[in-house]
Amino acid sequence: MNSNFVFTSRTSSLVLLWSFTFFGVIGILSPYEHWFLVLTPLNLLMYFVVVLWNIERFKKTYFIPLLIPFVIGFIVEALGVNFGWIFGDYTYGKNLGQKILGVPIMICINWLVLTACTSQLAKSFTSNYWLSCFIGALMMTVLDVIIEVSAPRFDFWEFKGGEVPFQNYIGWLITAFLAHLAYQKFNVPTNKIVSIHVMLAITIFFSVFLIFR
Repeated sequence: MNSNFVFTSRTSSLVLLWSFTFFGVIGILSPYEHWFLVLTPLNLLMYFVVVLWNIERFKKTYFIPLLIPFVIGFIVEALGVNFGWIFGDYTYGKNLGQKILGVPIMICINWLVLTACTSQLAKSFTSNYWLSCFIGALMMTVLDVIIEVSAPRFDFWEFKGGEVPFQNYIGWLITAFLAHLAYQKFNVPTNKIVSIHVMLAITIFFSVFLIFR
């Protein structure tokens, strides 16, 4: 893949990413909030496509490590929504799309995207495998703290009693750490710049709604 194509691919990805983020914020803050919220699965799919599109010298074998956080995410979420294990007692709403065993497919895509992006970022802090996995997991957990505030309002998910238990964050940290331990072994060459922008876009999007509740 020549440098001109990489530049075009990355630039197009970032334009798409920030366009979705900007219009998503504006739309949800408008009287047409519900219409924009039902498009959430499309937004999560866009993150997945952007990350996948910018993997250097993509090989079919990369689907194996990419499936790891997807499968781990599905298993722990299924245990969570059906038995109250791992994260606590919660249920998913309608705005994350189609579900299997009560788990939206797109939330598994979200586990994949966050693991891939934070893995790339964590490796830039340290070459130590165990520390890198922990940093990546910690990034994902901090992001979850931000997202939890808006999740019920957006009809993404809600915990029984309306309170997020501390168990949820411990569950996130441990699950994300396990996902990183498996995923980082494969060294998938995701694009660092794209990973930074994806994480920034998600963080900024949900941080806006910490202010405008």
